[in-house]
Amino acid sequence: MAKTVLVVDDSSAIRQSVAFVLDQAGYGVVQAEDGVDALGKLDGATFDLIITDVNMPNMDGITLTANVRKNPAYQFVPVVVLTTESQSSKMDEGKAAGATGWIVKPFNAEKLLQVVKKLIG
Repeated sequence: MAKTVLVVDDSSAIRQSVAFVLDQAGYGVVQAEDGVDALGKLDGATFDLIITDVNMPNMDGITLTANVRKNPAYQFVPVVVLTTESQSSKMDEGKAAGATGWIVKPFNAEKLLQVVKKLIG
């Protein structure tokens, strides 16, 4: 059974490029356009990993991460933050909210897959 990744980003180009890389590597991918959309998709579904952008309308990635951590079903699901924000203050906020890791955009496919494989195999 393929592992499934929820990719959350308000940019469809980023979502599609992340989805393409993961799909080519044999992972299942579900896309969401912001934190609100992502929480709706989490309802009753099972994901092995969540990759989220930070700056999005409606609900940002750090708020999404905090909400994911409050849900017992997703308490231990790895959350990787994919962002252009490289300031340590944002990283600290992400970690405080429960993010597992951080990938700075623009990312390369190899780095993305290394992180995914390390977290979910």
